[in-house]
Amino acid sequence: MDEKLTYLPRTLERFFAQAASQFPVMLVTGPRQIGKTTFLRHLASDSRNYVTLDDPLLRELANEEPALFLQRFKAPVLIDEIQYAPGLLPHIKMEVDRDRKGGMYWLTGSQQFHLMRDVAESLAGRVGVVNLLGLSRRELIGKADSVPFLPGSDVLSARDDEPVMQLPGLFQWIWMGSFPALYGGPAVERDLFYSSYVQTYLQRDVRDLANVGDERAFLRFLRACAARTGQMLNMQDLSRDSDINPATAKRWLSILESSGIVYLLDPWHSNINKRMVKTPKLYFLDTGLAGYLTEWSSAATLEAGAMSGAFLETWVVSEILKSWWHNGKRAPLHYYRDKDTKEVDLLIHQDGIIYPVEVKKSANPGKDSIRNFNALRSLGQPIGEGAVISLVPMRLPIAEGVMAVPVGML
Repeated sequence: MDEKLTYLPRTLERFFAQAASQFPVMLVTGPRQIGKTTFLRHLASDSRNYVTLDDPLLRELANEEPALFLQRFKAPVLIDEIQYAPGLLPHIKMEVDRDRKGGMYWLTGSQQFHLMRDVAESLAGRVGVVNLLGLSRRELIGKADSVPFLPGSDVLSARDDEPVMQLPGLFQWIWMGSFPALYGGPAVERDLFYSSYVQTYLQRDVRDLANVGDERAFLRFLRACAARTGQMLNMQDLSRDSDINPATAKRWLSILESSGIVYLLDPWHSNINKRMVKTPKLYFLDTGLAGYLTEWSSAATLEAGAMSGAFLETWVVSEILKSWWHNGKRAPLHYYRDKDTKEVDLLIHQDGIIYPVEVKKSANPGKDSIRNFNALRSLGQPIGEGAVISLVPMRLPIAEGVMAVPVGML
């Protein structure tokens, strides 16, 4: 992210400061260009050294002479793109074990696939790992002090006085996406940004991880995934439409997931009810990137198109996911679908209670929108207050224990 851009405060700041006082090593993971470096440099101010392994000379030093590298860049230090020099990690462990203090090493990494394995092997018990995604809407409107979304919480009532989000404005958020480079500075041409992002992502990350020989095939695969956002994953259809074999599709999908491009939402499953499906749902974590890949030319055409409902659901799921991850918490999210095709978009499982959530592109959702909530009784778990996230102008009761919630309250 360009350092000339205005820094937008992030929800993760509060949790990161607490964790960094406890762990000698902190690792911030997430996709490229979502502001990991800017986030940490803002928190560090001038209090620590900074080095990026994007620099080929520094990368060579880190790989060839890791001990010398750490002598040159002493703690406290911020090391950017640590995945380029995994051999540094055992030496960081030795430094930490010699002088164990909170916040000695701050690291960023964009490729979790191999990075997390190396971190687990080298820094177990010494590292705090946090996930940073693109800007949430609450961060964009200057309300970064948000908490994890949960239906029925006092947090929602505190947002009752906030302006209502209208349909055109909502889909402008969805179409633009959440990359910081698109906000907080000089106007950026949206299509040019995403075109460059896809090219860079292909050239730098995927080639390294997947040995992609046919970039056109991978671009077809990316587009096929984007066209299925908000849908149950069908690997056979995905591989057929991408003209690749299922094994390649599975490998590429795992790379997209570990790189923070897509999110697989697991279905709720228990031994109590074996009639539930076991297939995850696929979501792009940035709706702007998904919209670019599926070639929607404007927010208005996306809103009027056949995929508008899927994109709205994708945006809602990603916003709720950010509300948990950016508070340093595991996101306890699932969805429900049984063999009778009864489905609930989202289940939030907190403290042994299931909170059901539906997403509707409607300004007047009725009881029909929650007809599948009754199926949850078979799960043998307490059911908490439910929510239908929609275009209603204010929070309104739909049924006992279920509220229609304005999408702008996320």
